[in-house]
Amino acid sequence: MVVDTLDNLEKYASLNPLFPKAIEFLRTHDLNAMEIGKTELQGADLVVNIAQTSPKTKEEAKLETHNVFIDIQIPLSGVEVMGYTAGSDCAPADALYNAEKDITFFEGLADAYIPVKPGMFAIFFPQDGHAPGITPDGVKKVIVKVKA
Repeated sequence: MVVDTLDNLEKYASLNPLFPKAIEFLRTHDLNAMEIGKTELQGADLVVNIAQTSPKTKEEAKLETHNVFIDIQIPLSGVEVMGYTAGSDCAPADALYNAEKDITFFEGLADAYIPVKPGMFAIFFPQDGHAPGITPDGVKKVIVKVKA
């Protein structure tokens, strides 16, 4: 997992061959003005999703992992708290994987919670259990799905 400010996003371009294209898109578009929906940048391998979350508590936010995709998550309209637990520590160990949606949901609360403000981002790799969307009001956010 990586949490940093958008000013430093380019420093992470070497972590995945598709990151430079994602970063270029994020830098050259007014994300706040974009409508809710998905934009394919390189077919299904690189997708930018503008989403509006509903209010959610820590107890309602389920830990999740993805086997195929890396998430770059950027809150736009408010602070979003994101839970983190190492994927190897998520329980139950035999949780069902949904291949169509590339997601496994787990039980329990995250080990740590990090407030991510507008102007910041979080990157979650396949080994990172994360519980996003914790906010009293919901937020407009960007979720970039990058094939790992």
